[in-house]
Amino acid sequence: MSFLQRVTALAAAIFLLLPMTAAAKPLEDGQPMSMTSPAAVLAETSTGTIIIEKHADEKREVASITKLMTALLVLEALDRGEVTLKDSVQVSRTAAAMKGSQALLDANATYSLEDLLRTTIMASANDSAVALAEYLCGSEEAFVARMNARAAELGMTNTHYVNCTGYPQEGQYTTARDVCTLCCEVAKHPQYTAYSSVWIDKLTHPGGRVTDLTNTNRLVRFYQGCDGFKTGSTDAAKYCLAATAEKNGMRLVAIVLGTPVSQTRFDEARAMLDYGFANYQRIAIANKGDLLGEQLPVRGGAADTVELAMGGGLSMLLKNGQQSGLKLELNLPEAVDAPVAQGDVLGTVNVLLDGQVIAKLNCIAAADVPRPGFIEGLYRILDNWR
Repeated sequence: MSFLQRVTALAAAIFLLLPMTAAAKPLEDGQPMSMTSPAAVLAETSTGTIIIEKHADEKREVASITKLMTALLVLEALDRGEVTLKDSVQVSRTAAAMKGSQALLDANATYSLEDLLRTTIMASANDSAVALAEYLCGSEEAFVARMNARAAELGMTNTHYVNCTGYPQEGQYTTARDVCTLCCEVAKHPQYTAYSSVWIDKLTHPGGRVTDLTNTNRLVRFYQGCDGFKTGSTDAAKYCLAATAEKNGMRLVAIVLGTPVSQTRFDEARAMLDYGFANYQRIAIANKGDLLGEQLPVRGGAADTVELAMGGGLSMLLKNGQQSGLKLELNLPEAVDAPVAQGDVLGTVNVLLDGQVIAKLNCIAAADVPRPGFIEGLYRILDNWR
């Protein structure tokens, strides 16, 4: 069975959902479960597809969920080789004096960058977050400018940072949709969940003093598969949570903002995750380079045809039991002229849902087809005279 036949055979049992833009309509109309949180989003992280949303574009304070951007910038600096986890970071008096949740860092003491990063992520330590900001950019103000620039790059158009901790300060806001975008970016860094999945830990200070650390995200302990991301709470923000879990190769994130009771954020995030995992699945239908089982005639080539392949991957979020009108339509010229190079785009594969084109994927040459050499060309001329 060809690739096209295999995929088309799935049409009676699947519903195709492609990556969505920030303004795209969620998959579910309304909320399929009771949800009292003022703002909420449930999404699949690899595509950013939003399944459920409630007041997703309402600007709100989110307290320490702000630290997701702080951690992201550190993780990206690690990826670029600008810093290492073993770097020694001297903690300023300013950082050590931070109010709110803390790792109780000693002023002027030196800690590893890894200790500061893991306490920022796991224990929501404001002092550690500021120490990291100062180390990367020289000051928290300069770091915050980078936070806002990165938010703009990610398309977080309703977000503005004033500090790197989420501590209450006028002018700082974001939305559930923008938090979702940020979570999807953080999900690309497994180093984050290596820390956020830890329930209890400790920090040994340079002088030997020990601070016990407990993860602020209860779902890490009480929800199977949950390994992050972040909690937040202040009087203005109320209780906030971005909780992620991975099951059966699919990662979801549930975001609840502004709940008046702490336990409510965990209960409603759990309910959203349960709904997502019970009703949806993500599968990979095609990978770049998969052969289509089709050939295209080549004029004047060393071969008469060229094998066709997918020019990109195709993944789907499937709703269990939902019927759909999924079809794949191959659009090709009658023939192409040699030479043809492997990877040349020769046509498109249209993905249709209920007759509407919802995606176009490139169809490429799976192999080279050069022009024939002199002797081979001569033989072909003689064959044509016969």
